[in-house]
Amino acid sequence: MTAVDMRRAAPPRPGVARRSPAGPLLAVLWAGAAAVVALWWVDTASVAGAAGWLTGAGRLAGLLCGYACAVLVGLMARVPALENRVGSDRVARWHAMAGRYTVCLLVAHIVLILTGYAAQDRASLWHEAVTVVLDYPDMLKATAGTLILFAVGITSARAARRRIRHEFWYYVHLLTYAAVFLAFFHQVSLGEQFNGEPVATAAWYALYLGVAALVVWFRVLAPIRLNRRHRLRVESVTPEAPGVFSVVVRGRDLDLLGARPGQFFRWRFRTAGMAWTSTPYSLSAPPRPERLRITVKALGDHSAAISTLRPGTRVWAEGPYGALTADRASGGRSLLIAAGVGITPLRALFETLPGEVTLLYRARSAQDLALGGELEAIARWRGAKVLYALNGPGGERPRITAESLRARFPGLPAYDVYICGPHGFARDVYEALRAAGSPDRRIHHESFEL
Repeated sequence: MTAVDMRRAAPPRPGVARRSPAGPLLAVLWAGAAAVVALWWVDTASVAGAAGWLTGAGRLAGLLCGYACAVLVGLMARVPALENRVGSDRVARWHAMAGRYTVCLLVAHIVLILTGYAAQDRASLWHEAVTVVLDYPDMLKATAGTLILFAVGITSARAARRRIRHEFWYYVHLLTYAAVFLAFFHQVSLGEQFNGEPVATAAWYALYLGVAALVVWFRVLAPIRLNRRHRLRVESVTPEAPGVFSVVVRGRDLDLLGARPGQFFRWRFRTAGMAWTSTPYSLSAPPRPERLRITVKALGDHSAAISTLRPGTRVWAEGPYGALTADRASGGRSLLIAAGVGITPLRALFETLPGEVTLLYRARSAQDLALGGELEAIARWRGAKVLYALNGPGGERPRITAESLRARFPGLPAYDVYICGPHGFARDVYEALRAAGSPDRRIHHESFEL
């Protein structure tokens, strides 16, 4: 970035931090679950015997599983009000948690229903399972949806995620839509709570059609509109550090995107091997009316291929997303703590955050300091500070502890602290900040290693 560019991106005036809608949204989700339980309770006149209790519990688990499926899909819709205010990392954690609940409820539904039916018919579990799948309406589709959901659950487990390629996980994860679609029909055709109950049936259809509309609008139509309007293409690719490259993307009227420093887009580059995978990369410079810039470290197949991009390559982007922005700041002093390629969103914030700003940058060596020259230029221009935490001559890593933070930053609890880096680093820094007296409301971070 040039000095002229930085002068155009003068820090904004301090504002009032926006209130997160996380609490009200969670209240709505739990209220929906309570309504599902109430639906089951009102429609269940009486329960008699072990078979009746097992079947009733299985139906309740099935209703809650169906509701959880709708929530699961809604959290996948990338609704800007959630992604940009609650935070993409929190929404992703909610989605992961909803996925675990969904699979557990699905297992409970299957086991309880089949056990109850088997007890009622005095048949074996295997015989009852075959009868239900082959003879009951819409159960073949529901069985296919169940197998898909199990596959999604297995590949989403943390241990599995570490062993499979991101691209494979991404495509399997997209099958969640097919699983929910296939399982929906048996809910309304076999669910006792919907038989002869037009109001309940209409409400269930409205729930599923509503989340389907969110997915179609925000994951299909909105990205199509964005990319037809802004016509993004790669302008240049520049090496910044070993294995780290910056990509400048040019487009039309990019100021209309509403992107802000600290946010990210999901990128597809229309070239061989990269066109079918959507990967999140943060803006590493404040957005300009005709340019966006990302800085990427080669950590996987997609990111490693960034260095091979050629000027003129067409780009498909979705966003902007993320809540790691100046809106979170509530005071006049900010501390940015970055590690490795986590510098990218913090470099953009370093240029634009209002008030007194200090950046602490953790890296292995001086050669690994991506964007170091820009950081120094920004510090001189706005009178900010850049501090480095580099490995010692013998490779020893400097620790960021509560004691070192208190000694370096007197009055730390009054700072707004932004953290970005690998999951383990961010967790350790967060714990050190809490031990040093920083309140939760002043510690801001987003993590995507779930």
